Amino acid sequence: MKDLHYFKKRAKKIWYYLSELIVISKPEFKDYRAVLSKFWVDADIEQRVNYYCKDPLFSNLRSSVEIGRFKKDKSFAYYADTKKIVKYFPKALRFSYVFGDVIHIPDEPSFVKSRPISDNNQASVLLKLNAIRHYNFLNDKKQFKDKKGQAVWRGMIYQKHRKILTDKFATHPLCNIGHSDDSLKDDVGFKGFLTIDQQLEYKYIVSVEGKDVATNLKWIMSSNSLCFMRRPRFETWYMEGRLVPDVHYVLLKDDFSDLEEKIQFYNENQALAQEIIKNAQTYTEQFKDIEREHKINLLVAKKYFELSGQL
Repeated sequence: MKDLHYFKKRAKKIWYYLSELIVISKPEFKDYRAVLSKFWVDADIEQRVNYYCKDPLFSNLRSSVEIGRFKKDKSFAYYADTKKIVKYFPKALRFSYVFGDVIHIPDEPSFVKSRPISDNNQASVLLKLNAIRHYNFLNDKKQFKDKKGQAVWRGMIYQKHRKILTDKFATHPLCNIGHSDDSLKDDVGFKGFLTIDQQLEYKYIVSVEGKDVATNLKWIMSSNSLCFMRRPRFETWYMEGRLVPDVHYVLLKDDFSDLEEKIQFYNENQALAQEIIKNAQTYTEQFKDIEREHKINLLVAKKYFELSGQL
């Protein structure tokens, strides 16, 4: 099963690389003004743009690059997602960026995939980056009532809090929780790999942040399973900072000590569980329109260039 999953993942990645190369290599005959000319910016879109780009105070962009000189350095996915946005703007404009799992606030206003949830994160300007990994929404055909009344989680345990979760619940009868690190097969928490489809057999799926955000959060929130997680510390284009505990997901204590209690509670309160699932699905709907998302990305970049005095 793991080998088949790996093969499908590799095939998807190859197709992604080929299609993205075509998109970013194609010369644009429209600029951002033409693309946005008939795009109706309602209050919801305006709020999202202002959430992603929170009016940072610009000084000199010391680490910036001209759009015309922007080249791939490390990750192709980050480069391609950024290139698809900035190529609609004049090539002489400059911007700063920090790619990867960003858990700090940059010294100057920069495009990032992730940032700490904070009142002082204005220098972290969110774009929808590394979308191939983080934005995989589901069509879950299995109804909540037909799923197993247990909690499931799989992942690597590079972070201490993930190890705490597996140590506490690897042998718990209400859980199928474990890690998939093949180098630690003797560890009590090792349970091997589970596909997404296998995890969807369970009523409750735990989402645990890694270095920054949890990769599985978006697909859980689009499924018919209930998301359990601690209060998020980091956010992306998905605006994790806007998620409301026990409205969009079930809040867990930082040490996961109330996991058993929450499983039992929602096993006895199925209607409430399904209400939270519906709220999560409704929240997720706003991110599914690819063309609309692209234009919101353009609006964020436009605001960045305007605030920096370049437009």
